[in-house]
Amino acid sequence: MSRQWQYLHSPDSRASLYLRAASKRKISGDSLPAHGLRSFIRVQPDTLAAYRRLCHFTDDGRLPGTYPHVMAFTLQLQLLTSHDFPFPLLGLVHLHNRIDVLRPLGGIDGLRFAVYADNLQAHAKGGTFDLVTEAEDGLGLLWRETSRMLVRGLKLDGQLDGSEESEPAVLPEVTRWYADGDIGRRYAKVCGDYNPIHLSAVSARLFGFPKAIAHGMWSNAMALAALRTHIPNSGYRFEAGFRKPVRLPSEVVLSASEAGPAGELRLDGHGGVLHMVGRWAVL
Repeated sequence: MSRQWQYLHSPDSRASLYLRAASKRKISGDSLPAHGLRSFIRVQPDTLAAYRRLCHFTDDGRLPGTYPHVMAFTLQLQLLTSHDFPFPLLGLVHLHNRIDVLRPLGGIDGLRFAVYADNLQAHAKGGTFDLVTEAEDGLGLLWRETSRMLVRGLKLDGQLDGSEESEPAVLPEVTRWYADGDIGRRYAKVCGDYNPIHLSAVSARLFGFPKAIAHGMWSNAMALAALRTHIPNSGYRFEAGFRKPVRLPSEVVLSASEAGPAGELRLDGHGGVLHMVGRWAVL
């Protein structure tokens, strides 16, 4: 497919995009838009420093591997709330995240981002699509993210999404952390993701959750930060599949393979609850 690109000087304000998201509650179609969005986005040093503190990344002169997701978040919102995007933003479920860090993320003042949606497939619970985000510097592509999103209730013809949830291996514990009751609000303040399911028990109950739940990308970032000695600085892929949400507050345990060119990880809660499984590999 020949993709059409819309170039933005900067994304719209998050407030206006969330108002647009709140106004759309129903599925309005069954095909993805052919266009994508492009924009140059600068690193905000204060936000970067706050993100490092929040997710326990050390300041080594490079952007954390998950940080370009934060930089591009408003651009993603603009695509997902555009007039021709058929699915309501509120209610989308983030199933899986894959990040490729192709080259070192050091010495970066800003990046050229491209965001588009692709790969719409039938799923047992509705349909899935990939939200793809790419970042370039002056030398070309250096970072890519693919987020698989579930649209519940979508009816599509065709073969069901073939991705399977394999049973994760038993792995040695690396660390554990406590996700306190306000981590959703603190992550939202830094990263801009104000989905109501993360903010309070009251707002989460409006969407069927008995308690607020932690952002999947916060858990993902915490895992990547904890495994920094296991994974190279660049030229790697980091994947996470989100299983049961982390209800706030709660303690979680990160387990992982030994350091090496490839490995697996898992994030568990108490009572045998599996929150996240993942892997890394050298590209």
